[in-house]
Amino acid sequence: MGSGGGPNGPQGEGGWRLSGSLEEFLAVAGVYLRSRPALHTVALTVSDALGRRGLDLYGDEPPRFGWRAVSGEVDAVLLWTPPFVPMVVGGDAAAARGLARVLAGGGGLVPGGVGGPVEQARAFAGEWARTTGQATRRTFRKRLYRLGTLHRPALPPGRARSAGEGDRATLERWHDGFAADVGATVGLCAGAWVDAGLARGGIRLWEDGGRPVAMAVATLPVAGSVRVTTVYTPPALRGRGYAGAVTADLSARVTAGGDEAVLFTDLANPVSNGLYRGLGYEPLAEFEEYAFAAGPDGEAR
Repeated sequence: MGSGGGPNGPQGEGGWRLSGSLEEFLAVAGVYLRSRPALHTVALTVSDALGRRGLDLYGDEPPRFGWRAVSGEVDAVLLWTPPFVPMVVGGDAAAARGLARVLAGGGGLVPGGVGGPVEQARAFAGEWARTTGQATRRTFRKRLYRLGTLHRPALPPGRARSAGEGDRATLERWHDGFAADVGATVGLCAGAWVDAGLARGGIRLWEDGGRPVAMAVATLPVAGSVRVTTVYTPPALRGRGYAGAVTADLSARVTAGGDEAVLFTDLANPVSNGLYRGLGYEPLAEFEEYAFAAGPDGEAR
């Protein structure tokens, strides 16, 4: 996939333009992304991290960016940071199908899947299957929540505190434990993930009896929104209220700073969905991810 042309350059199918330039992407699509910061939380935080820490943040393969404009207004965005699958942000089914055709005919890096809001992800996967003959398989369903009124739970023994350098070994183990639980990487290797979290002061721990027993992590605020992520309790300590306590503490800190708090859950996990609803998080949207593989079945499912 090449640079594709900027806002005044060649236009792809369905009005899509592709670029390898983060600066161009944000200049053209930044206002659109910031117009709905909760829905666009991942694209905002990832592009912010790329700008602060470099385009090689997630790997050696450079990121790809794209946008679709209708009557001069951006209404859909592509953010692709290999080795992760492309993300379709906004738009509709027609926009997603057009993007699938553009990437299928781009002659460059081939995506191994796609992620996005349910309608767009399904449309992209279906068009990819039709165009390429590859089989597609849904691998993940998640729900985005936004905090309404925080309902503090009954607190277990212990207290909340910020993580420090002395917690590094624990945090690295918990990073890997969380990744194993959700069946995916957190985005960075354990050491780099801890470095970034400690540097921004974004890792909050619940401590009981002088030892950490649970964690929750906050992204840096972008466009007035903060994503709570990587909520984790080691298996032997679950069911004691630690995750709810540390998430409530972190959520209160986020909103006290004037930002909104959002988070994702795995729809296959009723425990976490019930926990966050109990804290006052309200469903906002649902997302899916698909993996692509060569095979005779060309239908999305």
